[in-house]
Amino acid sequence: MYRLAVLSCLLQCLTLIAADSPLADAVESKDRETAVKLLKQNIGLNAAQVDGTTALHWAAYHDDTELGLMLLGAGAKPAPENRYGLTPLYSACQNGNVVLVKALLKHGVDPDTSQQGEEAILTAARTGSADIVQALLESGARVESKDRKNQTVLMWAAAEGHLDVVQLLIREGADIRHQLDSGFTPILFAVREGHQPVVEALMKAGVDVNESVTPKKGRLPKGTTPLSLSVENGHFELAASLLQAGADPNEMRTGFSPLHMLSWVRKPGGGDGPDDLPPPDGTGTMTSLQFAAVLVKHGAKVNAVTSSGKQHWKGATPFYLAAWTADLALMRTLVDLGADPLLRTADGSTALMAATGIGRTMEAASAGTEREILASSRYLLKLGVDIDAVNKSGETAMHGAAYKNLPKAVAFLDQQNANVKIWHQRNKRGSTPYLIAAGYRPGNFKPSYDTMAAISKALARHDMKPTEKPPERIDPYSQKQDWDKPKPAPKPAPKEKSGAK
Repeated sequence: MYRLAVLSCLLQCLTLIAADSPLADAVESKDRETAVKLLKQNIGLNAAQVDGTTALHWAAYHDDTELGLMLLGAGAKPAPENRYGLTPLYSACQNGNVVLVKALLKHGVDPDTSQQGEEAILTAARTGSADIVQALLESGARVESKDRKNQTVLMWAAAEGHLDVVQLLIREGADIRHQLDSGFTPILFAVREGHQPVVEALMKAGVDVNESVTPKKGRLPKGTTPLSLSVENGHFELAASLLQAGADPNEMRTGFSPLHMLSWVRKPGGGDGPDDLPPPDGTGTMTSLQFAAVLVKHGAKVNAVTSSGKQHWKGATPFYLAAWTADLALMRTLVDLGADPLLRTADGSTALMAATGIGRTMEAASAGTEREILASSRYLLKLGVDIDAVNKSGETAMHGAAYKNLPKAVAFLDQQNANVKIWHQRNKRGSTPYLIAAGYRPGNFKPSYDTMAAISKALARHDMKPTEKPPERIDPYSQKQDWDKPKPAPKPAPKEKSGAK
């Protein structure tokens, strides 16, 4: 029996010795007993697996500090790279293992070693260990290390909300204003994620609360400030703190004030059918409606107007844009704060036109269900908005209901005595509400038969029929045109010259 046990042990040892990387294999499988036995026998200390991974790699990966120190003490190479460029230092930084990081640095590991362009200090800043960042800096790591996208250590720490790392990097002289081509800076990374303590630390270090950016590419709007970005992302408590710190409540370098932005932040639209995209998750407990009141308290102009924007948006107030998304709660709040619901845009469009759907090219891609639009329309008429108003494009609220394919809204406007002699007219594109519903419109050729039937029924109440001749069909894929400008009349053909003298 004893001989069989000895023979079995010898066979096991021979098998392990025959393996290419017995120690690395044991550490990978967390077989501590076998790993320690092989380590004491100095078997496979630096032997790598087929992809170049060693025992020290696996000890660092599994966050096994004791075994990692044992391997280093036994003479394991401190900075081996596997096939993927991964080193033990990277895994130690990833795990926030300050003891193992310091041990690796003490054994001569280059602090600027990187994993696919991610230097160790970037990893440490992302995972949030100020002690590791400090150790790397003391060993010669660069405070201005950047990844392949030109993002700095401070940006990584700010984006993750690691306040102690951010404060350390600021003390070590990190550039607090480094700007990417996308326009993002350390403070904007922190603002986007709602990390208020980090934002406050960067402002304390000298970042101007009203500082704007000019992106060279990407989706960030030109003129974005910490306040506008915080509002866009639904971080209303952070936004309120920025106002307290001196942010301009009427800032409009993006083209819109924070009050304007609330309309699409609350109801982004862009969904498929009746289901709009959800609003941003945001942070804190302050609601968007509470924030609207905070803005006005800090001096926001409730009737501020835009200078540009989508079609029918030039000269729009926050209330008008709230009507655009059929946001009854926001409209009520703005009225309570002093908004004038009767103000029109530069082209004469009313809040009622905005609510019913004027200017929409794809009805399913804009916020506001038909039920919400009906409730908003009732409220707007109660406030005194003119149901028969006509804008410079020759369109009415009924044209809007046709654009958004709203048969119930058509019936409602008719029941509210919208003047058929006013709304049953061609706009500057040559379409009546009926023809818009039939597909003679930019952006959507598909007829809405329910809307066409509702308009026909409304006309029939006044002994009228939709007999108008359709205009030339509008091609939304043709070269962009200014649809609000009438086309010049065609020049008459030159008369043929007679051959007689």
